[in-house]
Amino acid sequence: MLKGYGEHWQLSVFFCVLKDIDLVRLQNDLKEQINYKEDQVLILDLGPNEKDAREAATVLGQPLPEQDSSIVVIVTPT
Repeated sequence: MLKGYGEHWQLSVFFCVLKDIDLVRLQNDLKEQINYKEDQVLILDLGPNEKDAREAATVLGQPLPEQDSSIVVIVTPT
C-alpha cells in the first residue's frame, strides 16, 4: 500500500515526498488498514528540504535513492 506513496527504503521503512493533501490521503488509507491493537505507524516530517533530509540519514551499505521535494518518512511494523 505504501509503495504508491514513496520509496521503499527497507522492509518497513518508506521515504515519501508528499503534498499536504497526499499526506492526508495516506493517513486516511492507513487508518482503514491498520489493526489499532497490534500495529503502529510512525510518520516523521523531516522538513521541506529533501537534500538536507537525505543527508541527515545515516546509511550503511547500499546508498539511498535520489529524488526531490517535501519529506515524510513512514515506518510501519514488519
